Amino acid sequence: MNATPERLITDHRGTRYGEVIALFHREGRFEAEVYGTQMLNDCPPELWDALDADAIARELGAVAVKLNGPRHWLLDGFGAKTAVVEPVLREFSGLTTRRIAVVELGERPGVTPYTETRVNRGAVFFFDAGKPVYELVSPDGAAYVMQAYCIGVDPTLTEHALDSLGARLALPEGWTYRTRVLDEELVVDTTDHLATVLQDELENSYTLPH
Repeated sequence: MNATPERLITDHRGTRYGEVIALFHREGRFEAEVYGTQMLNDCPPELWDALDADAIARELGAVAVKLNGPRHWLLDGFGAKTAVVEPVLREFSGLTTRRIAVVELGERPGVTPYTETRVNRGAVFFFDAGKPVYELVSPDGAAYVMQAYCIGVDPTLTEHALDSLGARLALPEGWTYRTRVLDEELVVDTTDHLATVLQDELENSYTLPH
């Protein structure tokens, strides 16, 4: 039986962050580089609101740039991160970010709600026992736990509102949304394999625990 990874950061639920996602077309396939404010700053509104996606795309030589967020974490702690990409620091209009992941998109450049994407992030997420989690459950029973909610689409969204989020979602046939309180700690360790993630139409992000 594998030992539980060490937790390095705790009390993280609710922390705000933002991501600059740059899309590139390389060797006939699309690839996204993710630059995030995680562990650097709380994505100050005055800096985030000043970002210009088109200007950043020109700066990076990218096909397009998506400003992903702002977001708030729903996990409670982090473990050690595997350096799967060179952690380049980059500043956008005064907002300091770090390249944290590379996403292989294949021949489709966009992300479709309720469709899995593989992310090379090399991270360990901890969700505490006794805390609520919010899950999308696929027709085959796979439960994707929400790792962060997004206020970029709906600025009024709060964690409290997630209890009734299912009524707002246009869930595909056979999918369900549920909330529950964890009986025991949930650890999502993707340090040795690609993470499986998806989003709903409000761009809240979910991860498959295994």
